[in-house]
Amino acid sequence: MLLATCAFRRSPAASALQRAASLAAPRTRPDGPPPIARFFSSADPTEDTVDTAPPPTDPPPPAHQPQPNWLSTVSLRPAEVVAELNRHIVGQSSAKRAVAIAMRNRWRRRQLPPHLLKEVTPRNVLMIGPTGCGKTEVARRMAGLSDAPFLKVEATKFTEVGYHGRDVDQIVRDLMDVSMVLTKKRQMERLRGEARDMVEERILDVLIGPEGSVAASGASHGNKSQRESFRGMLRDGLLENQEIDLDVPENMGQAAAGKDGEGAVFAFGGDSTGINMQAVSEMMRKLGGAAGQRRGPPTERKRMAISEAREIILEIELEKLLEKVDLKKEAIAAAEESGIVFIDEIDKICSSRDYNSRSADASAEGVQRDLLPLVEGTTINTKYGNVNTDYMLFIASGAFHAVKPSDMLPELQGRLPIRVELNGLTEEDLYKILTEPEANLVRQQIELIKTEGVSLSFEDDAIREIAKTAAQLNRTVENIGARRLHTVMERIMEEISFQAAEMENGAEVVVTKKLVKDRLSDVLTTSDLSKYIL
Repeated sequence: MLLATCAFRRSPAASALQRAASLAAPRTRPDGPPPIARFFSSADPTEDTVDTAPPPTDPPPPAHQPQPNWLSTVSLRPAEVVAELNRHIVGQSSAKRAVAIAMRNRWRRRQLPPHLLKEVTPRNVLMIGPTGCGKTEVARRMAGLSDAPFLKVEATKFTEVGYHGRDVDQIVRDLMDVSMVLTKKRQMERLRGEARDMVEERILDVLIGPEGSVAASGASHGNKSQRESFRGMLRDGLLENQEIDLDVPENMGQAAAGKDGEGAVFAFGGDSTGINMQAVSEMMRKLGGAAGQRRGPPTERKRMAISEAREIILEIELEKLLEKVDLKKEAIAAAEESGIVFIDEIDKICSSRDYNSRSADASAEGVQRDLLPLVEGTTINTKYGNVNTDYMLFIASGAFHAVKPSDMLPELQGRLPIRVELNGLTEEDLYKILTEPEANLVRQQIELIKTEGVSLSFEDDAIREIAKTAAQLNRTVENIGARRLHTVMERIMEEISFQAAEMENGAEVVVTKKLVKDRLSDVLTTSDLSKYIL
């Protein structure tokens, strides 16, 4: 059995220069700028050209403003964004259009000449509508449409500066964490092909020694013919069960946030008040070993099959390649130029302007005052560097049941110029929610019961009755919008879900209108009396 030891060393200078040259070469656009200078750099203005034959999707960017690769998904046209949102959200066309235009304007701004680029700021959006009408769902689906850094926060989680709790600056710090993860993911996908080629060479080095080496017996094991022979067996899968010894970093799989300075040392977990003690101890251990002879992270030797070692070696090689990329600079640029922050429940930090309703809540007007410079544009200090918020897009939403949008600070109202009102859900809207979205509640219940080998179906009259009952409960008890459908559906499915595991394989269950009425009769009867019970 062939056994060897893998001690990953730097490649010779020639191969290092060759890999550096390959990294500097453009990959996706042969006629575009190299990745090193592609982020928000102004090229020679004399090279400004305009293409007269645009491609069918989007016009090409001007030559004076190179396009980062990660902005490709932000260039979705408004009609495409609305069509994608229609797959999951019923109605609320005005909110969808406003969001689609805001996302498209992010791309349009990147097409402007440099002297106008700095002058155009995003138009922040305020969505107003009752609870359960789809405000948060719009934000959640937005995050899936764009590779740009996206963060959703609850306004009630922040307190005024000077009080114990999280201040609003933490929003930008959390957004930078998201941007760093996305940036590292993009770079790893870009470098994965090169790393896979290096993995094969490292495994061959473990099996027969580095290329050109000579064994102790004097026989040459690094010649080209033998190396190619082992390469063929490796590609054919004949050596997958061969065990080798690897020097694996001790913290592999734990420091998922990246290298030092990218979240592995100070991983606050999104809260500045709670320090990750494991990260602190890791930093102290590294500082304690800094005076020793060993450089780099500590390693431990493990024996494993080649099939298991391949992914570990790939991860190690990717980390080596990422050392040549300035992830911090790229992540900061992505957050500043395309970052989107969704602030939910902003009405909960507002108080009525009546003199008898003012309170000393640490999460009220003080948070609004702290949000003013953040939304207008300021510089926040993060562990990755200073981040400017001038060109970040802020989308706020709130139900505004007890207060009005005019109860917000006038300065904050001015920083949210685009207002979109979402309508309450009617009985017909609730029926569409049950049937039209791809992952609607009816389909979810059918697929869940199918795992037990039971075929479940809903009659159309039954679905209509469910929507009618949910709308009636919203009118008589409390209007919680589409969330009422979850309550009604679970009440109907309670008995079926309990007995499905005991049914025979292939059994069929049909939910009829009569079944729906029987299951919900007691709910409708006691709903009027529940409000009077102490």
